Amino acid sequence: MAQVFEELAGLDKVIHEPARLAILTALSACVSADFTFLQHLTGLTQGNLSGHLAKLEEAGLVKLEKTFVDRRPNTMVSLTGPGKTAIEHHWQQLEQLRKSAQAWNAKDNPE
Repeated sequence: MAQVFEELAGLDKVIHEPARLAILTALSACVSADFTFLQHLTGLTQGNLSGHLAKLEEAGLVKLEKTFVDRRPNTMVSLTGPGKTAIEHHWQQLEQLRKSAQAWNAKDNPE
């Protein structure tokens, strides 16, 4: 049963990093969101958000669409199919690990 703690350490770091988890979770609740909305929602700076989105895009979890609205750049972000699957799986995995950790009793597992 102590393996639950090993599994926690083995979570996907691309998704589990707090800022990226917040971005992916927000995107899982909508079709797409623009950069400014995500920035306000997460409290990240433009540079930090941009860096996290680049990592998520590189991992194939999000898609960025850059356009201009009234001559101003606008970046729309959406989850890809694999991104939707990954964030859903991640939350299911966290819930299962939480349940396993609650059931774990250190006295019964003196490893």
